[in-house]
Amino acid sequence: MPVRDRGVVVTGAGHGIGRALAARLAAEGARVVVNDLDADAARRVAEEIGGHAAPGDAATEQGVTALVETARGHLGDVDIWFGNAGIDRGRGLDAGEAEWAASHEVNVMAHVRAARLLMPAWVERGAGRFVVTASAAGLLTTLGNPVYAVSKHGCVAFAEWLSATYRHRGIVVQAICPQGVQTRMLEHAGPLRELISRDGALTPEDVAEATWQALHDDRFLVLPHPRVADYYRHRAADTDRWLTGMNTLQRQLEDQGALR
Repeated sequence: MPVRDRGVVVTGAGHGIGRALAARLAAEGARVVVNDLDADAARRVAEEIGGHAAPGDAATEQGVTALVETARGHLGDVDIWFGNAGIDRGRGLDAGEAEWAASHEVNVMAHVRAARLLMPAWVERGAGRFVVTASAAGLLTTLGNPVYAVSKHGCVAFAEWLSATYRHRGIVVQAICPQGVQTRMLEHAGPLRELISRDGALTPEDVAEATWQALHDDRFLVLPHPRVADYYRHRAADTDRWLTGMNTLQRQLEDQGALR
């Protein structure tokens, strides 16, 4: 899919996967608006790639509205939206109400709010692309952190709904679902780091390249770790067997003192 001169927004682009996506798209000639809550990081990345910095909170209704208005003012039209910003909060059932609420806001509602603003114009012109950075946890669940697993399941579910609802209108929706990626989130994963990285921890640039390739065939699921497709099939074919296997991993981690 040619992106030269297309108007692109990447949220959470100050670091990690978002930064790599912004850089890859800019290298292909896209006009990129770089968003991040970290204003200094957003400006630094924008300067590095020749993009336009639009720092701010891309999750709140007010924040995403301001971002879309800024992007349209700079780009004219937003052709492609990468909802990449995400958070990982809380552990186990001890996670508090604030951690659940914040994760739902950033990992789910940010996409809902962006779609509300973008879809009407895209439907009218019959074209648009909405890409979310979800996680393999959104397809398979994860251990130790129900907050992340549930919110990323919600992220994937919303993207599925968008695709089912709007694909006949010329709108492409895609969900990036990596496992371990060498980002700050993995660094802070603690005892779960080894489990998350069991199929290898990719670089953000690896994920950006896999996403770039997926832009050319419009596949819904972007799986930088190919094994995730096998896991997803196994989970669907025999859910109880899959959950039994996950519980085996849970018990092993408990025996190692990594989880309780």
